[in-house]
Amino acid sequence: MKTENKNETSNTYKIPVYAWAILPEDATNEELKTQFQDLKNKGIDGLMYSAGHDPLAYKRIGKIVKEVGMKFHSWIPTMIQYNNPLLKPEWYAVNRNGESAFDKPAYVSHYQFLCPNKVEVQDFLENLYTSIADIDEVDGIHLDYIRFPDVILAKGLWKKYNLVMDKEYPQFDYCYCDKCVSDFKSLSGTDIKNIEDPSQIQEWKQFRYDLITNLVNKLVGIAHHKNKVINAAVFPGPNSIAKKLVRQEWDKWNLDAIYPMNYNDFYLGDTKWIGKLTKEEVTSVKAKKPIYSGLFICPKPDQKNKEADPENHGLLPDELEAAIRESMQNGATGICLFTPERMTDAHWEVLQKVIHTDYTKSSTKVKVQY
Repeated sequence: MKTENKNETSNTYKIPVYAWAILPEDATNEELKTQFQDLKNKGIDGLMYSAGHDPLAYKRIGKIVKEVGMKFHSWIPTMIQYNNPLLKPEWYAVNRNGESAFDKPAYVSHYQFLCPNKVEVQDFLENLYTSIADIDEVDGIHLDYIRFPDVILAKGLWKKYNLVMDKEYPQFDYCYCDKCVSDFKSLSGTDIKNIEDPSQIQEWKQFRYDLITNLVNKLVGIAHHKNKVINAAVFPGPNSIAKKLVRQEWDKWNLDAIYPMNYNDFYLGDTKWIGKLTKEEVTSVKAKKPIYSGLFICPKPDQKNKEADPENHGLLPDELEAAIRESMQNGATGICLFTPERMTDAHWEVLQKVIHTDYTKSSTKVKVQY
């Protein structure tokens, strides 16, 4: 269904703007309300908010967010889980070398990925998201890390980790736990452990795409049963990047909206790259569901050229307008900022200037409801 995309309080067109945000430690309700009102005044329509697994935290925060007139989505990582007594070590994913993500994670210590093929993992996640979806103040569930570890890193990160990822290497290739190997053999007749180069077996790739897809669609059913919307942060594509790097075939997910992380610096791309990927993303879902283009903000613009870590790079203020224009002209419903804390005064000034610009030169938009 399509409708004219209007600002709720006026007849002026407005680009829908969401943002990923994290709970400030020890903030009072009054401090939070001031912060959220400021974000609303600056053009933010909704927050993908991270506050751990505590339903009471989401109830408290959600009440304040909704008081100032923004949407509130609980942002909770899915496959990455750590330091949780409810989870057993044998539930974590295993790489091609037989190493568990529990005690030998890839790249960084927090990459403790669960195996999506374990019934116990599915039950844990279903219970987790049910407890959050039960909260009246929550408008939606926002999935993150709903994937396997990066079998290939984005090229902009290779230097940081001193890697050349020209193929799928065993230590980054998941999951080869007994259940995944056995289930794939039952399905295909192939013992993947006897294959010299598993990356050449398309059925094995599809098996793992389907593991993530099936889990997502189970969680969709839970959210919808509770009358909540559900969406996810995903890698760009999906065909050009998400499937190849993290096994996300997200065009087959029954989500209400998609938030691709179109972080151009990670892929050594410019703002034109954002437009190209947005077009692929909108096309992949046949323009039938909202695509919110995730934009990575540079927190210290004057230091970007001196900063070695690409995770401290991002869009400069003078690139933000082009990134938004490229996203919207290529079919995005709106944008999502990572993160408000990274936005400088100069970034906010640009945002204020452009959020009422209809870059599509059209009065019809995908309905905004997420």
